[in-house]
Order: sequence, then structure tokens, then C-alpha cells
Amino acid sequence: MYMSAVGRARGACIKTVQVALSFPCGCGNPIVRDAGRVAIFPGAWNPPTVAHLEVVRAARNWAGQVLLVLPKAFPHKTFEGAGFSERLELLCGLTESEPGTFVAVAEGGLYLEMAEETLRCCGPETEVGLVCGRDAAERIASWDYGRAGVFEEMIGRHPLLVAARAGDYVPAAAYAERIVRLAMPAWFSEVSSTEVRRRIAAGEDWQALVPAAIADKVEQFYGKAGKNG
Repeated sequence: MYMSAVGRARGACIKTVQVALSFPCGCGNPIVRDAGRVAIFPGAWNPPTVAHLEVVRAARNWAGQVLLVLPKAFPHKTFEGAGFSERLELLCGLTESEPGTFVAVAEGGLYLEMAEETLRCCGPETEVGLVCGRDAAERIASWDYGRAGVFEEMIGRHPLLVAARAGDYVPAAAYAERIVRLAMPAWFSEVSSTEVRRRIAAGEDWQALVPAAIADKVEQFYGKAGKNG
């Protein structure tokens, strides 16, 4: 059984469901089974930002329940900056004040793998939607899965909830009806985890870019704080 570093440190009760979908912020599976819809939002969370939180709230309008997923491994990047356990701690702190929002760890790093893990956990009557930004949607659609038809199979089972970032996602006509557009505010595209890290490193103001609930932890995990004022 896989147990996260956060769980070991806190002595938390972590339940691994089927193929290693685990819940590090409490004891057992917090998702209501067969409750209609669940949106899963995988990410690197390096660190979580106010833009992430805006996406979570928009996705919750569609689903009611949102699962923030941190993969144990990524298909296209490695862990840099804050470590795995630190990112989990940030996510757990973020969800404490967000109703219907939970955190999970997944062994699989591909969207289809995580969606299928979530479906097995939440029950066969649940519709699982995949949350991502425009850039991620384009990457998912063009990814080399090793065989033909994987993306079409995935989107047929799991709709994509896409937040516009530096432009709208324009899907192929064949699966356009499986795309749910998440409306974002005008400032959304200007906020990113990369920008948070850059500002911290440069000694610039950064606190407004992260949720207040985790600002102290971001400062602790990512180094010197930006200037006050």
C-alpha cells in the first residue's frame, strides 16, 4: 500500500482504493459515492494559486464535488521546487475552507488513468469530468498514448472541463459536445505557479497570487518572501 509522506508525518489514516487512489488529508474516502458528478483536477500544484482556486470553484458549479489530484509521477515533468509532501500539505490547507473540495494522490500520471481510478472509487453511476486549462487540453488531445483511439475513448467516457488560458480551446467538431467551457475572469491568464516562484526568487510581491489560507506555507516552502506593501 502506498502512503504519502504527509500521512506518515501526521499519522493520518490513508485508504488506498483499488489502484492506489489515496486521500492524505483525512481518514478514508471523503467523496459521496454515486452522487452524480465529480470533477477531478490533476496538477503539479507548484504552488497552488488563486487562478487554480478560480478553476476549482467554476468546476464545482458543474460537479458539486471536486477532487484535486497530485500524481505520484508526471508523464511530462519531474518534481522541482517544493517536494511531494510539501505540495500535499499546501493542497490540504487549501481545501479546508473550500466545501466539496478534496485532495487525492494518484499513482498514474495520465488523465485517463486518474479518471478511471476516480470512477472505481466514486461508483459506477458517477460521471467523472476532467478539469484542465487550454494548454493542457491541447496536450491531452495530441499526446502519444501508444495506440490509436485512446483520447477518443477517454473523452467519450469523461468530458473535459476546460478553463480558457491565453485563448479558448477549440476542439475538433467530432467531440466538441464533450467540452465544458469554464468561464474565467480577465486576470486569470496572468496568474501562474511559475510567476509566483519567479516573484519569490526576485523578492517581488507575490502574496496576492496565492490563496491567503496557504500563503504562510508557500513562504516557508519556497524561500524568501516578497516585499511587503
